[in-house]
Amino acid sequence: MALYPLPSSIILNKLSFHPFTSRFFPKPLFYCRFSTTSFSTVPQHLIYGPSLYKGHKIAHQNSDNFTRIFDITALRVPSKLCFSLESKLRGHLLNWPRIRNIVRVPGDDIEDELKDFIGDDNRDDDDETLKLLERRIYGRGEGDGEKMCEVLYRDKLARTFNSTGYVKFENLAKISRPKKNKWKREGNGRERRGNGRSDMSMVEVVEEEGSGDDEDFSGLLGDDFSGRKWSGSTRLLLLDERYANKGIEEMPEAIKAVLKEHNEEESTRLCFEIVRCKLTLFYNYWQMNEVLDVLLPQGMIVPSAFETVGHIAHLNLREEHFPYKKLIAKVVLDKNKPKIQTVANKIDVIHNDYRTMQLEVLAGNHSLVTTVVENGLYFDVDLAAVYWNSRLATERQRLLSCFTYNDVVCDVFAGVGPIAISAAKKVNYVYANDLNPNAVEYLERNCVRNKLERKIEIFNMDGRRFIDSIFASEKARPITQVVMNLPNDAVGFLDSFRGIFRNKRTDKQFTLPRIHIYGFSKVQDPEFDFHEKIRIALSEVAFEVQMHRVRLVAPGKWMLCASFVLPETVAFAK
Repeated sequence: MALYPLPSSIILNKLSFHPFTSRFFPKPLFYCRFSTTSFSTVPQHLIYGPSLYKGHKIAHQNSDNFTRIFDITALRVPSKLCFSLESKLRGHLLNWPRIRNIVRVPGDDIEDELKDFIGDDNRDDDDETLKLLERRIYGRGEGDGEKMCEVLYRDKLARTFNSTGYVKFENLAKISRPKKNKWKREGNGRERRGNGRSDMSMVEVVEEEGSGDDEDFSGLLGDDFSGRKWSGSTRLLLLDERYANKGIEEMPEAIKAVLKEHNEEESTRLCFEIVRCKLTLFYNYWQMNEVLDVLLPQGMIVPSAFETVGHIAHLNLREEHFPYKKLIAKVVLDKNKPKIQTVANKIDVIHNDYRTMQLEVLAGNHSLVTTVVENGLYFDVDLAAVYWNSRLATERQRLLSCFTYNDVVCDVFAGVGPIAISAAKKVNYVYANDLNPNAVEYLERNCVRNKLERKIEIFNMDGRRFIDSIFASEKARPITQVVMNLPNDAVGFLDSFRGIFRNKRTDKQFTLPRIHIYGFSKVQDPEFDFHEKIRIALSEVAFEVQMHRVRLVAPGKWMLCASFVLPETVAFAK
């Protein structure tokens, strides 16, 4: 049987009477009952921990419901001891991801302002409580002398006001300062103070009917009410699922020792007890891959990774996923809001000169124009018209670390400027080029947006023509670094560097540029293969090349970066 709380409006109207303080406290535990169904078979690899294949499923709801109810056992302890006991019993607690081991008992807690009136656990003197109340309201209690009149008391409070607020009147001190937790918003996935429920999970205590010598207040508060007397603020320590529905005799020796130790030391009011609980995990608890694992056919690979470009999630689904692409996109969008607002899938491989992808929008906003923040810079991108790869952000950072303030960088295939604009913040000057006119438009826009337009000169021409013109120009600054980030075809442009200084005066000193070129390789030794391609393109053998593996783009296919200083024989070749 699964237990669910009644609406809060009903709970607030049901109160348990505390005879000592003559005050009412909300009674925490009232439940509705629904029938549930259990899973008969659980995959072998999911025997331990939370899973959608485990627990109880609410029978009256749809079959695709993701709410699961788990039977667990908890240890009810005084709130002041919960953290010390958590460290002692760490290996015997639930320890499930995104679930706290310590849970507040709904309605079993009080505000800090009321603790002084209740007193400590061993005090049974009503007169002392009355004195505390009088001191709080009037400033003086019985036995403190003659009470002040209201005018004199307000005058005294005004004189005791300082930078920390009203020192001797806590309520006014709180009014004079903003609330500490004002920034917290409800619905952020955390448990809210005063109840045991969040958007992800809920813990409920299952009370045994007719238990113990609890006082019966059903005549005073209604026939639905039955429960124990309030005995102080408590917390629940959720025990491991192995101990579900077990009594104290079946608990491990570590838990028995803790119970015995504290029951001997503390007063009878601070007693410990084992309670049965229901842990309910809602849809928001389950991660994207767990939800897809249930929705997709058994045995199908779950697409759990995607590239994020601004607010766009870029999927690369396999052919077997195509019949379920809308469903997958809906889950991806739902589990990554509000950061992700659009989910798109790449239809075909990149095979055009502009390196643009054919994308199909599957869910969310149909706009593919977004803004990406990288290295503290803002880049406007239209994935339908330009190329962008967020997975190369780490490689771009590594490349930028090779540049110095005195460098002049030439980016042959700049795109929208992730390398060129980032380099402009660090180096002396940048020449950026791209064949795609849409990429050049966004490159100019991004330069202005990041206030670096004075340090970048932009070109829109073929890469081979750009290399010839920039090195032949008398007005261009001496280039020290060249970046060629076009992995499919960059090696084919290396022959443009043969003879770039052949028309220069030989008695003049030249700085040979350092070239950083990217490429792919599918062979067993990708470094050797890429090195051979570079040597063949330059028609030169005797020069040193530094290789760096960037990432594995596909099984057996590596993306590499080769860095070398242009050989003098190549630069002055005829």
